[in-house]
Amino acid sequence: MTEFSRGVRLGVDVGQVRVGVARSDPHGVLATPLVTLARDLTAAPDAVPTDITELAHLVTEHEAVEVVVGLPVNLAGKHGPAAQHVTAYVSRLVDVIAPVPVALTDERMSTVVASRRLAERGVRGKRQRAVVDQAAAVEILQSWLDAQRRRTE
Repeated sequence: MTEFSRGVRLGVDVGQVRVGVARSDPHGVLATPLVTLARDLTAAPDAVPTDITELAHLVTEHEAVEVVVGLPVNLAGKHGPAAQHVTAYVSRLVDVIAPVPVALTDERMSTVVASRRLAERGVRGKRQRAVVDQAAAVEILQSWLDAQRRRTE
């Protein structure tokens, strides 16, 4: 059994338009929504997009020991275009936040689950779109934290 190291983790849901970010408590028990970043799709190929720069600032500000990014695997377990998009995003993120490690985790259905939970709480329409990325990041990070805890029990 490996010991789960203490420290804040950031959970990230990378979308085409927005990036949802969640954070854990230092004990790795609970993920909470943090912020939604607008994707910078206008950055030159050799420049760091502003959303990655903002994410790097969050890593520093929250003294994150790890970043957990959801990898959209399709229901058949295959990596399609969305997974390739996230993998490319992560390769840029890794360069910017090193030496903080980045873990990829299966995020199948995280946005669907997040949308359903928000709707159950009466959050719909524009209000839901504003926070669904953060809620998806919470789902991604919480399921990763739970899996880590099960592994070390």
